[in-house]
Amino acid sequence: MKQNIVEKLAQKYAVDLAEGAEVHAGDYLSIQPAHILTHDNTGAVMNKFHAIGASKISDPRQPMFALDHNVQDTSEANLKKYAGIEAFAKEISVDFYPAGRGIGHQIMLEEGYAFPGTMAVASDSHANMYGGLGCLGTPIVRTDAAAIWATGRTWWQVPPVAKVNLIGKLLAGVTGKDLIITLCGIFNNDEVLNHALEFAGDGVLNLMVDERLTIANMTTEWGALVGMFPVDEVTIKWLYDRAATIEKRGLEGVPSDVDGNGRHPRMYKERIAALQADLPSADPDAHYVKELTIDLSSVRPYVSGPHNVKTMTSVAEMEARNLKIHKAYLVSCVNSRVEDLAQAATVVKGKKVAAGVEFYIAAASKEVQEESKARGDWQTLLEAGAVALPPGCGPCIGLGVGLLQDGEVGISATNRNFKGRMGSREAETYLASPAVVAASAIAGKIVGPRSFNRVHTEWTIAIADAPERPAVSATLLDGFPAKLSGTAIFCYQDNLNTDGIYPGKYTYIDDFTPEQQAEVVMENYDVEFGKMAQKGDILVGGFNFGAGSSREQAATALKYRGIQLVLAGSFSQTYKRNAINNGYLVMEAPELLEDLKAKYGTVKLTVRTDMEIEIDFQSAQLTCDGKAYSIGSVGAAAQELILTEGLENWVKEKIK
Repeated sequence: MKQNIVEKLAQKYAVDLAEGAEVHAGDYLSIQPAHILTHDNTGAVMNKFHAIGASKISDPRQPMFALDHNVQDTSEANLKKYAGIEAFAKEISVDFYPAGRGIGHQIMLEEGYAFPGTMAVASDSHANMYGGLGCLGTPIVRTDAAAIWATGRTWWQVPPVAKVNLIGKLLAGVTGKDLIITLCGIFNNDEVLNHALEFAGDGVLNLMVDERLTIANMTTEWGALVGMFPVDEVTIKWLYDRAATIEKRGLEGVPSDVDGNGRHPRMYKERIAALQADLPSADPDAHYVKELTIDLSSVRPYVSGPHNVKTMTSVAEMEARNLKIHKAYLVSCVNSRVEDLAQAATVVKGKKVAAGVEFYIAAASKEVQEESKARGDWQTLLEAGAVALPPGCGPCIGLGVGLLQDGEVGISATNRNFKGRMGSREAETYLASPAVVAASAIAGKIVGPRSFNRVHTEWTIAIADAPERPAVSATLLDGFPAKLSGTAIFCYQDNLNTDGIYPGKYTYIDDFTPEQQAEVVMENYDVEFGKMAQKGDILVGGFNFGAGSSREQAATALKYRGIQLVLAGSFSQTYKRNAINNGYLVMEAPELLEDLKAKYGTVKLTVRTDMEIEIDFQSAQLTCDGKAYSIGSVGAAAQELILTEGLENWVKEKIK
């Protein structure tokens, strides 16, 4: 079969593949990413690292630590935490960037950790941003991070891959932020949930790297796990410019020089030239599960929110509402780069922030701030009345000064506007481009810097037929069953969240036993479930099973209840990682779900059927009620985790 870019890069960074194996969407892989970022959560990962008995980093050049979230907190407790992380980095010879150097994701790009054509991960949901530079970036959880530190590896299931065709060119004054807000607002019914996205089309060349990074960053809020732009002439020019900047700057502040030759360890001309000579690309006729197309010339400035990234309103309509604001923000990893600050400076030049409005700015990194100062943009913003914060996350994550109070309205160039995220739950947050944020700060209400004619945004979506994959004869590890069977117990509800599966009131009872977890599982969804479910059953759930919080008990409680595995239309990625990391198998079976919905309807929350499900792992096939269904192959990486009862035990085996 032909491979898309995501599949090719996943194959490149997969380890222990069977000879001749070809990686495709749905495959479980053991991956060894080029680099991994942890930030303020490094302390929590350290605890997991030590808890699994690890004492040595597998490859000290693979991790990178950057302190960026709570940089305004100078309390004794936080300074002690930061000092502990720095001391640990020094002890194990890992690259470390202190508070004030910048946001970790920005440093990953500036210092070449997230290099085009490679794979990099982070224990942070906005690792998608690396895709703006053509690096396969995706988030992991803290247990994965500890596993990578100890072994260099973790597991990954290649997501379904969709193509997003960008046609034409954005109008002057319309930005990449306007485009991603539009995409989130138009395709707002989980069309790309848990997908990897590849951006394509003639419109891509019309987007600069800063815009691509903004778009890729917010594919997270769109619901995707990856947001990849192609590596093209725009990318290559950015890399050469960056290498020249580093050459001029020198290596002061660069934690490591691997080969000791005086050049930057990752961002240098010879490496860029090698990439330029062999650009990663999809095979002709590579498979994409769907293709979304949008005409860039039909995009207009939009505002997102409040409380929901996928609710969008045109700036023109917001102006008509005359909505007074109290705070404005130009901060965070999504929109605080040099061009973002320049756009805002152009809007505010010669003007003053409105009375009663606080306008906060923070550069994505120390280097961004210095360049913005050299251009005069930073000073222009300060002269207009903006309040400068140190390079870092700050108010975007609800930390530090400038948070929203009860009843206040904020306009922000950040990536999330969830209720309570930037302060009070009784406040409202809207998202917009840097230009709209700056114009609103000056006007005291949500406005744009200029007017646009109103047009209908042109878009399409096409769903592809499933590809014909060759018959599977999977290699099964010793001890992994060739077949598994059980009675289907059917819970139809889509978006069944973790609170429904495992009630939140039990989450922090530390001595809650496995038996107690088993007793309360699904009680918030259906109190009858516990009376129907029997040991050995196979649960069939709806789409986006396990949405909501990251509590791992929502997976372990079903395991302890004796449910052999969960089949569902799709899963929350966090739920799936928690399940597999705890040695519990979950698998997608959307066709089976649709058939059971047709047969049993959606009247009863739980139906104990009389149908037997048989799963043949060797042939990757499921049989139910006389019908055969194709399912994903359970690769060696997932099999190992099931057999060892989870990732922590797997790591312990590896480091013995």
